[in-house]
Amino acid sequence: MPLDDLPRAEFAFPGPLRDRLVAAILAGVKTSTTGLLLGYEREGEPLPHAGQRSVVLDSAEQPVAVIELTDVRVLRLADVDLQHALDEGEGDESVAQWRAGHEEFWHSPQVRAELGDPNFAVDDDTLVVAERFRLVGLVDPATGAETPVNL
Repeated sequence: MPLDDLPRAEFAFPGPLRDRLVAAILAGVKTSTTGLLLGYEREGEPLPHAGQRSVVLDSAEQPVAVIELTDVRVLRLADVDLQHALDEGEGDESVAQWRAGHEEFWHSPQVRAELGDPNFAVDDDTLVVAERFRLVGLVDPATGAETPVNL
């Protein structure tokens, strides 16, 4: 499928955090991610599904890689497990540490503005979308062509 036809995978907002997350994907360290179910509902977007491929965008909104989802689960925030947290590739060593970092992001002015709720806050029962993925291709910045990654 041509890259232009694939959905876009944007990790965090453009800037230093996205740069770190994309670097972790390219290094093979980040193989999971977590989003708010509310974000999908608010945008009227269908939930992603296993087998779906997406183009990873960098902070300049340029395609850099292609990932394929291997698992998608909707679960309570309190039910996120340690392996998922570790596989996010952000250096967290516990679910509590992972959750603190994600709560800081989800409670940020940017996320609250995107959700249209200046007081938005997560709790144990907040539903999240936990995705697992694998890196399947790298995108050449000069040509825009995808090169498969040997797995």
